Amino acid sequence: MRFLFPLILLAGSFIYKVDAEALETLMQWSFMDYLLPYDRGFHDNYRPENVVPTGIEVSWRRIFISTPRLRDGVPATLSYIPRNVPPGSSPKLQAYPSWDWHTAGRGEINCSQLISVYRSRLDRCNRLWVIDSGVMTSIDNFTPVCPPKLLVFDLHTDTLVRQYVFPREVLRPNSLLTNLIIDDTKSTSCDDVFIYISDTAGPGLQIFDGANNTSWRVLHASMFPNPDYTIYQIVDETFELPDGIVGLALSSRQGMLYYQPLATDRLFGVPTSALQAGPLPFGQQLPVSLIGKKSSQGIPLVVDPLDDSILFSPLTETAIASWQPLTNNQRIVVYNPEKLQFVAEMRWVERDDGRIWIMSSRFHKFFNRRASSQEINIRIMRIIPETVLSKSLPLYQYINPHFSQILYNNSVGF
Repeated sequence: MRFLFPLILLAGSFIYKVDAEALETLMQWSFMDYLLPYDRGFHDNYRPENVVPTGIEVSWRRIFISTPRLRDGVPATLSYIPRNVPPGSSPKLQAYPSWDWHTAGRGEINCSQLISVYRSRLDRCNRLWVIDSGVMTSIDNFTPVCPPKLLVFDLHTDTLVRQYVFPREVLRPNSLLTNLIIDDTKSTSCDDVFIYISDTAGPGLQIFDGANNTSWRVLHASMFPNPDYTIYQIVDETFELPDGIVGLALSSRQGMLYYQPLATDRLFGVPTSALQAGPLPFGQQLPVSLIGKKSSQGIPLVVDPLDDSILFSPLTETAIASWQPLTNNQRIVVYNPEKLQFVAEMRWVERDDGRIWIMSSRFHKFFNRRASSQEINIRIMRIIPETVLSKSLPLYQYINPHFSQILYNNSVGF
């Protein structure tokens, strides 16, 4: 079935004020702090102004935070904090699974340990899947020091239960694995899953077949950065970054993987059946559809399984928007120019009654070395679905000075 919708232009001159209950701040930091071990190497190398979170995952008792080694001075690249902390507090991070896995934080590289993690995901078996890029100082001088790998930790014991090192033939010299989706739609066991992994700097998708312990790479032009969208405007700050595919979201019901590069205003989709079919034969193209066009660039995507709507965050608009591709129902979910500067992660959290969690990092200020310890730069927040449905407004009822459109649908092929 094919859907064709016209461009939606917004009109009016009013700004939607977010209800205090719609966006709950759970944790916040100026700079992230750690419960560092009694080890001088970690203390001497720690640079809090260089610690920028890119991903969160929420378990029953803990929140896992990924802080890749974008620059020098990151003690641990994967950490956790307890969930039951006072709202608005700034808890110290504890290395996961232990500090023994993070000697790169004191300048010692060991490829059997964690090097630089952008995101992690929980499966139904209470195991944490972690994608380790193996790349140090990716912003400043992009130094690959270890092969990228996929690790699985059992949260009951906090021990490693599975590991896969990606072979050279599925990588590129500048590969940077940054995001992952667990597809257990047809799984018959904990390991019988497909993992879809974004390669942001050497653009492409890595497909890991858990049942057969193998991987392959698929490529499409839509996964590359668009050179016309490599400059970003957030409030009064601009920066430039030519990043390819990074945002991923899965619709199990539609059998569709949605994705977007950072440097684009477009959203794409590809059937999971095509990804799971194995490496593409020579000359065969991946059946990618252009899903729609957004008002500005963005990173995170999430599918609400209750109605298969897609949530995304256009950076310039400092907002969260929702779009149902089957009905073309579009909404502004949350708008907050203070708290939603550079949303890096959104999660639909089954372990929290389906609430939507958001992590903003003010990456633009860290990138430009203008982050201040006198301001809140990092927040973990939460939206309650009932609040979203009852308080959000249709897109045509909302405007701010930056908006000319949020999203229009070009064509969706299912």
